[in-house]
Amino acid sequence: MTLTRQLWLAITLVTTIAVGGSLAVSLENARHYLEQELRAKNIDTAGALALSLSLLDKDPLSVELRIAAQFDTGHYRLIRLVDPEGNTLVERSRPEAAPTVPAWFVRLVPIAAPPGLAQVQAGWRQYGTLTVDSHDRYAYASLWSGAERLLTWLLGLALACGAIGTLALHRTTRPLRAMVAQARDIGERRFTTIAEPTTAEFRSVVRAMNTLSERVRKLLDEEARRLEALRRRSEHDELTGVFNRAQFLRQLDSALARDDDAAGGSLALVRVTGLDALNRRLGRGAVDDALARLAKALAACAETRGEADCGRLNASDFALLVGGGVEAAALADTLQSKLQEALGAEVGARLRLGACAYLPGEQPGSVLARADATLAAAELGVGRTLDAGPTDALLPYDSAQAWRAGLEAALDADHLELAAFPVLRDDGSLLHEEAPVRLLLEGRWRTAAQFLPWAARLDLLPAIDARVFRAALQQLEHDGNRQLAINLSAAALCDAGFRATLYEVLRHRPGPARRLWIEVQEAAALRHQVEFRSLCIALRSLGCRIGLDHGGKEFSRFAGLHELGLDYLKIDAAFVRGIDGSPGNQSFVRSLCSLSHALGLLAIAEGVSTAAERGCLLGLGADGITGPAARRTEKSPLPLS
Repeated sequence: MTLTRQLWLAITLVTTIAVGGSLAVSLENARHYLEQELRAKNIDTAGALALSLSLLDKDPLSVELRIAAQFDTGHYRLIRLVDPEGNTLVERSRPEAAPTVPAWFVRLVPIAAPPGLAQVQAGWRQYGTLTVDSHDRYAYASLWSGAERLLTWLLGLALACGAIGTLALHRTTRPLRAMVAQARDIGERRFTTIAEPTTAEFRSVVRAMNTLSERVRKLLDEEARRLEALRRRSEHDELTGVFNRAQFLRQLDSALARDDDAAGGSLALVRVTGLDALNRRLGRGAVDDALARLAKALAACAETRGEADCGRLNASDFALLVGGGVEAAALADTLQSKLQEALGAEVGARLRLGACAYLPGEQPGSVLARADATLAAAELGVGRTLDAGPTDALLPYDSAQAWRAGLEAALDADHLELAAFPVLRDDGSLLHEEAPVRLLLEGRWRTAAQFLPWAARLDLLPAIDARVFRAALQQLEHDGNRQLAINLSAAALCDAGFRATLYEVLRHRPGPARRLWIEVQEAAALRHQVEFRSLCIALRSLGCRIGLDHGGKEFSRFAGLHELGLDYLKIDAAFVRGIDGSPGNQSFVRSLCSLSHALGLLAIAEGVSTAAERGCLLGLGADGITGPAARRTEKSPLPLS
């Protein structure tokens, strides 16, 4: 039994005793008063009537008329005159009428008033004894009416006390409810704090729990800072702060394997020519400062692009990788002016820039070779050259208008299906299945990497995400044991109407909701933290699993990460590629898994391609893997007929 219910029962019991006691005492007092009144009336009436009869002639008719007159003018049950020998001379009585009060009330509150007795004289001798007994029917009626009024007032008072008690109880137990919620949060690895209540007993408990939460939060924040420092030491160039060559190449490898709206893009290479001469002329310190400014400007360009990474390939070469189908020409135009300005005219260095486009699925070596060729041409030419990159003959359209028409037609015709790729636990059992979307365009099923970048440009991602969500629900309802993971785009995440629809649909389907895994790319969740927090709060109550996709690079930057209530983190393939031969990434992934476990998250490695990578990751603490090393035969998609 809950504490609130126990307190309510105690209040109800006390109120009932108080009301019952007040009613009983009041009834007893009223009964006693009425008894005394009836007794006094009987005595007074008997005395007055006996005196009147004593003064009369003892003519039987006169005596009878006098007694009859008295009987008819009052509420009497009996008036009797008997002679000294016990013979009845005159008697008037009234038969019992139908009761006006319940019989149980008469038995519960009996009124016992003795009759009045008086002697009637005839001169100096006794003429007879007069008995007067008033009727108690009116006394019971008066007592019953008073009891009803009293009970009404007492019940009204009890209800008022109950209302006041409810408010007081609600106010008193409010800190208790907050404490329960805080304890639940701590149990779910969300270390929240609450305001200290005014109640002394609660205040000490809340203070202790807040202290616990604060200590754990500080430990987690410290671990996050340590993790970020470790990541920067192992992955970033010490001078400029951008990715070092090894990590940038892993980022490129991961970008080429993506199958979402960030698939495809452009790679730009920037070279500072004559670096040795600059060192001799300006000094190493000045040149280092100039390179740091250049890298900072490059990183600023990456920040504005969203899905972008920058790195230092060697002493004089920098690279910028931008996903999401960004054209090489637009990227080169932006970089040319900003980087030259950042380097400064006083340095006197010349920048050469080459850029090329890439498609998902290409090999890193071929993309780098094309970018190197454009950079070499730029050194011989006007400062920058472009390579439009390979054309994907599989793409069905070559213009934005055609893409819009084709995508909208496919969505209207419901030509959409979900593939299924396994995510395996560390013991090899199935954790869930990733469900990337496929669209039927121009008679062929197209992968997400082929159409999502165009859908992002045309603002069609929320519409596609809505269809993916509906398709996932259909499959979950069709198979009661299946667990599916779908990815929400940044556009859908920022759409309040989409989030509201998602919540309402899942609220009415609790079974599928508990088997649906919803993931958002780490970069999108970081850019839109308010919307992501709103999504987590809404879906957490429905039993959905919520996680971050392509995570790790910015994981420690989330504010209040421990309060989001996430369920899992998928570690980006850039940290996984060749991890069995990368001690730096091993340290980073081990710390990332430890932090995830401290927050109650599953740590799942993406893009695991070899058995060596798998064994290394599981040894570092990963809870699951996905990628070629975990991939079974792809399941046939379930069509949306």
